[in-house]
Amino acid sequence: MATGKHVAYYRVSTAKQGRSGLGLEAQQRAVRTFLNGGSWDLVGEVVEIESGKRLDNRPQLQEALRLCRAMGATLIVAKLDRLSRDAAFLMQLQNSGASFVAADMPGANSFTVGVMALVAQQEREAISTRTKAALAAAKARGVVLGGLRGHTLPSKAAAAASARVRAATADQRVRDVIVSIQHAKSKGAVSLREIAAALTAEGITAPRGGAWSASQIKRAIER
Repeated sequence: MATGKHVAYYRVSTAKQGRSGLGLEAQQRAVRTFLNGGSWDLVGEVVEIESGKRLDNRPQLQEALRLCRAMGATLIVAKLDRLSRDAAFLMQLQNSGASFVAADMPGANSFTVGVMALVAQQEREAISTRTKAALAAAKARGVVLGGLRGHTLPSKAAAAASARVRAATADQRVRDVIVSIQHAKSKGAVSLREIAAALTAEGITAPRGGAWSASQIKRAIER
């Protein structure tokens, strides 16, 4: 039975699908069905609209993970199985420092995701190896190559994604708090005490838990 704060992360494949709700409603139902009956609080819902390009670049996933770390919440996705071949997503999830749960695989943990990421990356590398072998064989037969110019191999994309998610949990926490402080300022908070009250009101806990103090806000800004 689900308990505590949760941030839901949904993915749709196109802007049109995102506007129409196609696919999104099914994910929302799956999340609420999983949470139903527990003592939980859905503190945020984030929708990622993907076009099929740059799958390693997901700003909404980063925002969802930031909210989870800042609020001490758990990231929840509707279906982890459909993401099992997405090495970039799995590596971001594994290295995020945030807790997570999948409605279709509630027993999954960081170890499970780590194995899935490894398998996905190995599959990408195997595809890359087969592609190179096929191109070499075609070239040996005299086939003129060139249709793949400007394209990167999947293994390179996975390596680039891995490099982008190497961040220490403590440093990430500070960056998350700074973003929250900026949000509070944009809403009219001026003094350190007002900023502390704004973060506490949003459910963002201090480093050691509980409410923020003016001195803690000052230290976060000066880091």
